Amino acid sequence: MNKGELVDAIASKTSVTKKDADAVLSAVLEMIVEAVSTGDRVTLVGFGSFEPRDRKAREGRNPKTGDKMTIPATTVPAFSAGKLFREKVSPPKVEEKPAAKKAKK
Repeated sequence: MNKGELVDAIASKTSVTKKDADAVLSAVLEMIVEAVSTGDRVTLVGFGSFEPRDRKAREGRNPKTGDKMTIPATTVPAFSAGKLFREKVSPPKVEEKPAAKKAKK
């Protein structure tokens, strides 16, 4: 699903115009990006959390030459899915109890 399809789905589910749905979705995404870029964590209960994470400097290799190089430390955006989201995508498996053996008559 791309942004246009998401806007269409929001518009039909909430009975608002596509223009309004697009404006709200764009504002929400912009606010999440702005908050995470300033170092804040954005938590949407049941959905997940967006946060900045620091990556340490590490050693890597240039894929063209194979030479060693240092990859500098950086901050990257990260998303952690909430419990409800994880369970919807991958429901917990229910353990099956072994069937009781029937006595032969």
